[in-house]
Amino acid sequence: MAPKPRLLTEQRRRNLLDLVEQQGQITVADVAERFSISAVTVRSDLDALASTGAVVRSHGGAVRRLEASQDYPLRTKETLHRDEKIRIGRAAAELVQPGETIILDSGTTTVEIARYLKSLKVQPLTVITNALNIAVELADGPGISLIMIGGLLRPVSCSFVGPQAEAMMNEFHADRLFLAVDGFDLENGPTTPDVLEAQLNNVMIRSAKEVNVVTDFSKLGRRSVSKIGPFERIRRLITDKRATPEFTERLRQKGIEVIEV
Repeated sequence: MAPKPRLLTEQRRRNLLDLVEQQGQITVADVAERFSISAVTVRSDLDALASTGAVVRSHGGAVRRLEASQDYPLRTKETLHRDEKIRIGRAAAELVQPGETIILDSGTTTVEIARYLKSLKVQPLTVITNALNIAVELADGPGISLIMIGGLLRPVSCSFVGPQAEAMMNEFHADRLFLAVDGFDLENGPTTPDVLEAQLNNVMIRSAKEVNVVTDFSKLGRRSVSKIGPFERIRRLITDKRATPEFTERLRQKGIEVIEV
């Protein structure tokens, strides 16, 4: 008797999960070739695994889910929820006015803000950042004065952190901070896996008149290891439309504006 389709599907998904655990990241094209199945079937399997939290869907594949104390490399993060990050980046950039000084925290959502600031030609503008990818993006931006925060390089995020970075950041004041986070829950607020990153983020918060948290729906309700700063300093959350109404309503009750794009 031939195996039932349901059993075949469950076995295939277990094999997929094993592959993600072994390799850390897989693509739809590679899996389709390896198992001789269609790309449509692979996407369906990965969506099913992602819905249970077994994997994290990326652009064109999936990656292994990490513990709260771990962080994805920058190149991997770039593939996660890319469309949402692009929309969030555009909405955030449209808030910036000529003549302002802004802080862009390290991250793949904040680099989208940098890209839109260049295309919108918001100038003159001063941008303070600790992120190498953002500095490279804005290095040739017309009318943009770029201040690079130095310190200890954190390779996984290509960002500078540590006491030197905090001391330098303490010398500046900014109109707006755009803060990327790895977790944002209703009890602890914004969080991140790295304690040095969290400490620098806290200095950024104190240095800015207005704090904007920028993150896609997948970080909402999630808690990472290191707490960044208090709810009281957060003016606004910019996220996507997949954020749960319960979460966004609770934030509004706390006096935080929510922009969903």
